[in-house]
Amino acid sequence: QVQLVESGGGLVQPGGSLRLSCAASRIIFRTHDMSWYRQAPGKERELVAFIGKDGSTIYADSVKGRFTISRDNAKDTVFLQMNSLKPEDTAVYYCNCAGVAWGQGTQVTVSS
Repeated sequence: QVQLVESGGGLVQPGGSLRLSCAASRIIFRTHDMSWYRQAPGKERELVAFIGKDGSTIYADSVKGRFTISRDNAKDTVFLQMNSLKPEDTAVYYCNCAGVAWGQGTQVTVSS
């Protein structure tokens, strides 16, 4: 069974940056598409960024130009670099593998 463990969340001021990490195990990581989702209180879970096994990327319009998804296949890890953070980015961020497996989530709070 796939295991995904997120880290890197926390409290940051508006305009600040955070880097999320998601370490995968029990899969052949390089052969799987990976994504980051987020869920704010009272809202549905939404796709933030996707990276294919070929390195192709897709971003939600709300984060384009501010967030960057990347992967390190040697370390079985996917990253989400978040810059110019806004209060509306506050949410629990989840790592997803191939649309099936989920991590436990990491809280990101953007507040002054």
